[in-house]
Amino acid sequence: MSTELRTLAERLATDAGALLLERLPYVRTVASKSTPTDVVSEVDKASEALIVAALRRERPDDAILAEEGTYDTGTTGLRWVVDPLDGTVNYLYRGAAFCTSVGVEDASGGVAGAVCDPQRGELFSALRGEGATLGGEPLRANDVTDLSQALVATGFSYAAADRAWQGRVLAEVLPHVRDIRRGGSCALDLCSVAAGRVDAYYELGPAPWDVCAGFVVAAEAGAVVHVGKAPDGRDLTVVAAPGIADALLELLRDAGAFG
Repeated sequence: MSTELRTLAERLATDAGALLLERLPYVRTVASKSTPTDVVSEVDKASEALIVAALRRERPDDAILAEEGTYDTGTTGLRWVVDPLDGTVNYLYRGAAFCTSVGVEDASGGVAGAVCDPQRGELFSALRGEGATLGGEPLRANDVTDLSQALVATGFSYAAADRAWQGRVLAEVLPHVRDIRRGGSCALDLCSVAAGRVDAYYELGPAPWDVCAGFVVAAEAGAVVHVGKAPDGRDLTVVAAPGIADALLELLRDAGAFG
């Protein structure tokens, strides 16, 4: 059954990714959500509709949680968590970092997940206990052990007050690492840790649909996944290569990132 869930996640992420790529030259209709800079396009909604329709057809008794409003209760103990377009701002600017993310979880956490980067033609995939892959090839987080040599990814909130706080934390982190990267897609950042394209990632309060599939991919690639609490009580997510995870967590504590 778990293998079937992974296969379905892969197919849905790939199909939705193809839709994103097909509509990329044309997307323009947008609306604001939590802030004027937090936007949703008609393509986000079309991608979600495609994925949700397939899940309701093929897994009608499972729960579904998707970013653009789908919330179906279920009876099987499984819940699909979907980001139909992660990196919407990048997408609207015709940027490189956007993807679809399809994960499924049970009471113990993520079971399987798939993240499709359609511009690169890449599919990240994982199944709990069975490892993570990129295009079928096994993934492993980097073996870096020196935090000063670590390339660290992060993300920023849409709210101005959060960004000011995140900037202060970043100013404390930056002198102690190799460099910082800001890609604009949480799911792809998590997969980048799994693939060794960055050594770590941290962010304040990503939503369940941002992280569900990516957490499985990163953990199955050997990365440490840690979710703590920021001073305001929100989640602070840290995913890192195992050799630097403790040092990064200590640095973030010293920077005031944890409450």
